Amino acid sequence: MPEAYVTLATNDGYAVGALVLAHSLKSVGTTRDLCIMIAPAVSQEIQSLLHSVFNSVVVVDVLNSNDSAHLSLLKRPELGVTFTKLHCWTLTQYTKCVFLDADMLAVQNPDDLFAHPELTAVCDIGWPDCFNSGMFVYVPSIDTYGQLLHQAEVSGSFDGGDQGILNTFFPKWHRVSFIYNMVASATYTYLPAYKQFGGNAKLVHFLGALKPWQHRYDSNSGSVHLSPGYQHLAPYLNSWWAIYIRLVRPGIPDMNIESASYSKSLLGDIQVAHQLGGLSLGPESAMEGKARWERGEPDYLGRDSFANIQAYIDAKIKSNGK
Repeated sequence: MPEAYVTLATNDGYAVGALVLAHSLKSVGTTRDLCIMIAPAVSQEIQSLLHSVFNSVVVVDVLNSNDSAHLSLLKRPELGVTFTKLHCWTLTQYTKCVFLDADMLAVQNPDDLFAHPELTAVCDIGWPDCFNSGMFVYVPSIDTYGQLLHQAEVSGSFDGGDQGILNTFFPKWHRVSFIYNMVASATYTYLPAYKQFGGNAKLVHFLGALKPWQHRYDSNSGSVHLSPGYQHLAPYLNSWWAIYIRLVRPGIPDMNIESASYSKSLLGDIQVAHQLGGLSLGPESAMEGKARWERGEPDYLGRDSFANIQAYIDAKIKSNGK
């Protein structure tokens, strides 16, 4: 049986993120299947687009923790529906899977994760004794799924979401490098380490309230407008938008995007995205690259990785034009 990357979308908004994630995985040459679990709220038009990119699209019911007291600790009550993530253990058509949140981007091939056992993950930056559930290696099992639901019913979750229950259920988890779930936050407390090792990142996670689609993109310059403190995200955000504009946006029905379950600010930014023009991402000269390094602005994404993404985009556009 095959192995797969698995993600989840509970509405059209996160389905758009999942589409970018899927294209990014293909652009870095993954050999595994791509599977997405979706809630019934995802529109039929978006579902059709998902079927054209993913190997498998599975509709699942939304599991909500209904734990407002715990969820209030996070100030993110919408995270209750992340209990839906537990459905990933029911995908027994696969021998092993790597779950990825839909707000992630592959910048180098992460297929070596499949060599690791269940449950393998990356330390959470907020409390490193816990793992961040945005990425984890697991083995589908109906028995494990039942045990997880039982624990959810009996013990709940210490944070009201999937990360709390998974950390309780898998106390002896296996740790892998931060490069497999590099959180793209505004600042790092250890910036020298980011500059030293950031270029090795394989999976970038846009954790938090501000997602890639909420940054304003300038079609004339072919780059994202960044607020102070976010400059280090430029290569990752520009890559996300390059995939979105060229490969995802053309297939998104305007009427469904405008009626999707977005926050007000997210809806405004998606509407802006539909008004954007073409993308211009020219090659960097050796002199420009040297100057960028001297300014202390290295391309942490890695030019080779970006070239893979751009080549994939160009190939897809060429094939679709035939």
